[in-house]
Amino acid sequence: MFYGLSKFFKNLLPKRLFYRALLIVAVPVIVLQLIITFVFFDSLWIKTNKGMTKALVNEINTFIVVYDDEIYAKNEIINIFSVNQDLNIEYVDEVNFDYKFDERWFSPIDRTLRRELKSKFGSTNFWFDTTSYKELIDLKIKHQSGYLRFLVPKDRVTSSSARIFALWITVPALIMIFISLIFLKNQTRPITNLARVAEKFGKGEEIEEYKPSGAAEIRQAGFEFDKMRKRIVRHLNQRSEMLSGISHDLRTPLTRMKLQIAFIKEKDLANKLSEDINEMEKMLNEYLQFTSSTYLEKSEQFNLTELIVKVVKKYDNENISKNLTDKVYINGKKNLIQRCMNNLIDNAIKYADKINIELTKNNNNLFIKIEDNGPGIPEKEYENVFKPFYKIDKGRADSKSSVGLGLSIASDIIRSHGGNIKLEKSNMKGLGVKIFLPV
Repeated sequence: MFYGLSKFFKNLLPKRLFYRALLIVAVPVIVLQLIITFVFFDSLWIKTNKGMTKALVNEINTFIVVYDDEIYAKNEIINIFSVNQDLNIEYVDEVNFDYKFDERWFSPIDRTLRRELKSKFGSTNFWFDTTSYKELIDLKIKHQSGYLRFLVPKDRVTSSSARIFALWITVPALIMIFISLIFLKNQTRPITNLARVAEKFGKGEEIEEYKPSGAAEIRQAGFEFDKMRKRIVRHLNQRSEMLSGISHDLRTPLTRMKLQIAFIKEKDLANKLSEDINEMEKMLNEYLQFTSSTYLEKSEQFNLTELIVKVVKKYDNENISKNLTDKVYINGKKNLIQRCMNNLIDNAIKYADKINIELTKNNNNLFIKIEDNGPGIPEKEYENVFKPFYKIDKGRADSKSSVGLGLSIASDIIRSHGGNIKLEKSNMKGLGVKIFLPV
């Protein structure tokens, strides 16, 4: 039960660090504002307005009592209250006056005024309007054969400090949240930069000198990543240079052997030795291809559909069919993708008569599928065949010249582009190779 609730709340929370940090900053500020506002309106503003409204109603009631006293002249009483109590008063003789009015339940002023007038004059002996005049309240009290009309300033029943208070608690909070946004953006930018650089490095792209920034912990992570990156690049360069030297050293004796074979009179023996030397050269080339550094080639935007058409056309094989989506563009290393397609098609041609290539695309990924009608590979070997130098003896037995690097090279190329490659049984009862690449 608690795990389900925890998962539910986790799904509601934002996934990115910036929005989570913003939530940590903004929520306390908003909650504090709501609490302060509630306490202010409940304890101060509403109670203050209630006291002011009660005083006003008592003044009106006092006026009516004095007004009904025959000792005083009515006009003098009106003048005294108008001058001293800031009340504009007049008596209107109208028997058929309608005392029904629109009750604005959402207005604290209307609710408080209605409550106090009802307690003094009953529920049907008064009428008021707080919206017709900007600074005045139009109030009518039933009296004898007509009604007494009072025009009362609104500041008699409400405190002007409410608006000032609302501004004081709202504007500074908005300013502080805006400042927090700037600081949070500055704090999360180094993390975003580190993630972007790590992604580019993981795809084998060349990156500029990375300069860690931000908080001490983020700087430390950036420095450690940069040291790791330099160690990996140094290791790859050393490996490439070592194998280039080995290649140069091995090609020299192979060349001398070819020259010596030309002087052998026994043609059968010479042909066998030539085949062995050619096989050694092919194996050597595959080793170098597998270990060659992919950091030397830069990424570019290219049409993948045209690339696949070009690769298929090179084979000039009627048994290769294709079903390709038009104009599929991808940002990557064109020569490496071409090498990957060559390896996969070469592998399929060795063991199958019919080959089908499909290329599709959706919003986030593109899919390449290469199927054949060959003997296939046992399902338990699907993961093993991607290992360097791995060979299987069943089904698709490798030829003598193969060293088991074709699928390894293809897998490295696809993964360096942020994609994935997997094997499955094809619809043609052979092997299916499915490639996923991010757009």
